[in-house]
Amino acid sequence: MAQPFVKKDDDHDDEMEYSPFMGIEKGAVLQEARVFNDAQVDPRRCSQVITKLLYLLNQGESFTKVEATEVFFSVTKLFQSKDTGLRRMVYLIIKELSPSSDEVIIVTSSLMKDMNSKIDMYRANAIRVLCRIIDGTLLTQIERYLKQAIVDKNPVVSSAALVSGLHLLRTNPEIVKRWSNEVQEGVQSRSALVQFHALALLHQIRQNDRLAVSKLVGSLTRGSVRSPLAQCLLIRYTSQVIRDMSNHGQSGERPFYEFLESCLRHKAEMVILEAARAITELDGVTSRELTPAITVLQLFLSSPKPVLRFAAVRTLNKVSMTHPMAVTNCNIDMESLISDQNRSIATLAITTLLKTGNESSVERLMKQITNFMSDIADEFKIVVVDAIRSLCVKFPLKYRSLMTFLSNILREEGGFEYKRAIVDSIVTIIRDIPDAKEGGLLHLCEFIEDCEFTYLSTQILHFLGIEGPKTSDPSKYIRYIYNRVHLENATVRAAAVSTLAKFGFMVDSLKPRITVLLKRCIYDSDDEVRDRATLFLSVLGGDGTLDADKDSKEFLFGSLEVPLANMETSLKNYDPSEEAFDINSVPKEVKSQPLAEKKAQGKKPTGLGAPPAAPASGFEGYERLLSSIPEFASFGKLFKSSSPVELTEAETEYAVNVVKHIFDNHVVFQYNCTNTIPEQLLERVNVIVDASEAEEFSEITSKALNSLPYDSPGQAFVAFEKPAGVPAVGKFSNTLTFVVKEVDPSTGEAEDDGVEDEYQLEDLEVVSADYILKVSVSNFRNAWESMNEEDEHVDEYGLGQRESLGEAIKAVIDLLGMQPCEGTETVPSNARSHTCLLSGVYIGNVKVLVRAQFGMDSSKEIAMKLAVRAEDVSVAEAIHEIVANG
Repeated sequence: MAQPFVKKDDDHDDEMEYSPFMGIEKGAVLQEARVFNDAQVDPRRCSQVITKLLYLLNQGESFTKVEATEVFFSVTKLFQSKDTGLRRMVYLIIKELSPSSDEVIIVTSSLMKDMNSKIDMYRANAIRVLCRIIDGTLLTQIERYLKQAIVDKNPVVSSAALVSGLHLLRTNPEIVKRWSNEVQEGVQSRSALVQFHALALLHQIRQNDRLAVSKLVGSLTRGSVRSPLAQCLLIRYTSQVIRDMSNHGQSGERPFYEFLESCLRHKAEMVILEAARAITELDGVTSRELTPAITVLQLFLSSPKPVLRFAAVRTLNKVSMTHPMAVTNCNIDMESLISDQNRSIATLAITTLLKTGNESSVERLMKQITNFMSDIADEFKIVVVDAIRSLCVKFPLKYRSLMTFLSNILREEGGFEYKRAIVDSIVTIIRDIPDAKEGGLLHLCEFIEDCEFTYLSTQILHFLGIEGPKTSDPSKYIRYIYNRVHLENATVRAAAVSTLAKFGFMVDSLKPRITVLLKRCIYDSDDEVRDRATLFLSVLGGDGTLDADKDSKEFLFGSLEVPLANMETSLKNYDPSEEAFDINSVPKEVKSQPLAEKKAQGKKPTGLGAPPAAPASGFEGYERLLSSIPEFASFGKLFKSSSPVELTEAETEYAVNVVKHIFDNHVVFQYNCTNTIPEQLLERVNVIVDASEAEEFSEITSKALNSLPYDSPGQAFVAFEKPAGVPAVGKFSNTLTFVVKEVDPSTGEAEDDGVEDEYQLEDLEVVSADYILKVSVSNFRNAWESMNEEDEHVDEYGLGQRESLGEAIKAVIDLLGMQPCEGTETVPSNARSHTCLLSGVYIGNVKVLVRAQFGMDSSKEIAMKLAVRAEDVSVAEAIHEIVANG
């Protein structure tokens, strides 16, 4: 028997709740299941046993094939009982056991009998069970009954048939699609639930036909839907139709928008909320269209029902991300929600206020939030901290009050993710607001005095090493850093040693004192700490035996200009020799593109029978490949390799793509060729390149491919000379030439004689973007300010009419081939202006930064103000020339 409920002691409220199923075991329950075979069935006891079986199944307990079969056959005997409650339990257990096809036939007759019973409860449940367990063959036999059930007068039966149709649509769609007329009749039903399920099924049947869905929405928006649930579904389908019309450039949004607006006046609250949410999520929604939705959401903010308040404030929170000014009228109502008993509502209210509030309300909000923070969980606190970080960037003059708030909550109790969010916010403020640097660094120093998280301590120490020496009085941070050497674990001690060394390197007045402190660290118990101290003493010249050169100091203390992943790969591939490792040999590309090969998917031979492997892709693979070819060995260091450009269409007999390799004085085209015809062998494969439209290029050499068997990629090369350091551009026509030899399918041997043939390829262009490497910078502002302001080159350009700012920004990024920084390539929806930050390295290893400001007027004309800073003034002018000619 199931364990009875036990009344808990008032003194033990924190104990886990008792369960009526506590302690039950599968073996014991299976023994109890024998009661199903009794001559006189006890409905109450049988129902209890079935309940236990259902509990075990839903807890993930697995039954063996024999056990499931025994239970199933025992349960089928319970159909003889006339007890209504027991019959419902029988339906449930049959659905959960999911009998196999050879067992289903045993209960099919009983279920079909129930499906035609006079008892509606039997009919509805029998339909649900049958549709769950039968296959397509049996489904055709009962299809007539299911159609009748859909239009049944009893809404329970009709709804059961419709829901079963939704499930069957996944496995037998061709059968369910024949029910459209009956389902259409169900949409007109007076029953709310039947109408809801019928609309859902009808949409699922037509979902792949955009025109049919549009007609369905158009017919139902004229007022034939009475069920609030069905109305909510219709609003969602209407929103989808509006989006589809917008994506396909069609008109017609206005009538459907008017329907959404009319739903804001519906008597059902769920419909009003669904309509308001749909309007706020429309693409290109205007402030005028938002106004009625914001008005009804504002009314819900003062509702006595928590669920309505939560739904309203959550929707307003999303709107505030794209249209903050539209939500400002609700600020007074949301301020009253800060003290709401539901902490989720209070958190959403605060974060929305932080996004929509003005500069004068910051102090008042901070006071309200201070009392609120202690009452919520860490996950809600993180949301608030992130909102405060955004607010500080929005109102930089208010950094003092915001920084004070962050420093106060940093000292309070909290988990790792919460503390990290606060530290990240303070670091962001320090980087973006120079006046906040010294105060923020002191707050971080005080935090690491009592920080229990090693990761945060090491990150803060690293940040101190970068920013601390640049302050007016760097010496005041030394005490906090050196304390970590004595009071922390080995990881933090090692980080502290590195930070001290950075202060000694960057601040000459502190160098003697830092040297003394580092000498004390060489007796540390941890070898990492000792090694770092010894290394930095040597570099700083503190031991009097070595005065490290400028390159060593730059390597140890300067910024790393290459991606760490590329550095790791280069170090792994470095072969120790007399020649020292050269950091300039590490590629600076952010991400190497894999070689695109159109290979048939399937099992390939391995071992000796496998075809020769294609050359390694990516920058390093290309560099090794080109340096191994004598004709190209004298070209010098490879600057950049492009991603593969397809020169043939998919499913053609010959697949060819090309990779452009850029050197200072040369360009090499690597043609990756694949023969997709099994009965042919290609020999003397070459590419004839016509450079008549590329005047600055002159062909100097080419390397043909001797043999190209079926499905075994090979490479042909053509090299051109160009003016040194000049971003020469041009168009190249390509023709693939080869000798075709037929292959005997039975022996795999090619004929001796072949036929010369050629295959026209797509044209190839060398563009300006090929001469710029995508190289990211961790802090664009610092990098921008470190370059000479006098060398900045600024100009304005008209980009013509565009559909959106995002389209214009993508076009400029593609034209320049530079790396977007700090996520500025993403444009907020409906934005009329935006600033995009780009960084890269121009050919000749010249760093270049771009700040592009875009603006769009009412006619969608886009103007751009382009500011460029580079290590070489001529490069900044070249960037402007690229844009002017683009």
